[in-house]
Amino acid sequence: MTSYAGERHDAQKREEEVRLPMIVPIPSIVPLVFFMGGAVLTIWGTERMLKGLVSLASGLRVSAFVITAVLSGFEVENIAVGLVAGSRGLASVALGSVFGGASFLVCVAVGIAALLFPLKVELPRGVLAMFAATPLLAGLGLIAPVTPRWVGGVLLIGFVLAIAYLVWVSRQKEFFGSYELDKARGKPRPVWMGALLTGAGIAVISIGGEYVARGAAGLIIVLGVPALMMGMIVTPAIVSLEEIIRQAIPSKSGRHDIGVGNLVGTVLYFLLFNLGLIALITPVRVDPLVRQLDWPFLVIATWIVTIFLWYGRVGRLAGLLLLVADGGYTVSHLLIH
Repeated sequence: MTSYAGERHDAQKREEEVRLPMIVPIPSIVPLVFFMGGAVLTIWGTERMLKGLVSLASGLRVSAFVITAVLSGFEVENIAVGLVAGSRGLASVALGSVFGGASFLVCVAVGIAALLFPLKVELPRGVLAMFAATPLLAGLGLIAPVTPRWVGGVLLIGFVLAIAYLVWVSRQKEFFGSYELDKARGKPRPVWMGALLTGAGIAVISIGGEYVARGAAGLIIVLGVPALMMGMIVTPAIVSLEEIIRQAIPSKSGRHDIGVGNLVGTVLYFLLFNLGLIALITPVRVDPLVRQLDWPFLVIATWIVTIFLWYGRVGRLAGLLLLVADGGYTVSHLLIH
């Protein structure tokens, strides 16, 4: 117990100066404007991206689910936060961009989206098994005091294999009956136009997401948040706020395959690709709390979502359960800190 407390104290001392570059003193009205303007941009960009993804899926003869998993899951800002934080020795921020970001997506983004627009899905069992196994594989990065470089290589190989498997499965079996593709085939667009719409949508989402993050960070300063929560709770939340919109908008439009594609693809990117890069390029110290709280919570939360997806529906009650679970997770961090 003494050893654990000592490790925690040393880790906190090393990172007591942690501050996000975006968090600076600014008038209280500015972050609100950033937040609202970013939200509007993100919603608009998401709608453009959805149209582009459906067109791409139709033109390339693959499912919209797979196109979304490969393209929508890739988040430059999250990768940048993880690598920059790791290079500066800010281990809690680097690992928070992985485990905290994935927990935020699985609990908060999916929870809020399910409360607003219940998700109805029918994923192949192999995809569900892969989704449930992903956080277990990511746990390899926590087996040593410092994330091992060889684990980074394993995770990146696992990511490539996972994406290849999704593409293979999509060509063996059409996902969900995909009525979106039927609609797209009725009024086909050229592949280049679908790619253009998708690229433009992702670019606008990135810009909107940056403004949402800046606004949220400013509001946090105005309201006051304990510095020790910045790594695992606050930073992942403000970096990944647009994920709520990415999950909700497709479900509102009845494009449940795209919503689930974003969920599965983003989890793969966060836990395999992003963590793999961090471990390989800039290994970071592993706080014992990540092993004892953050990683187990993510595994359990992912399995809960997997169970709901197994039965084909993430309803309002499930969404509420996920949000309550995330609340308990946040309170646990507050009590420990």
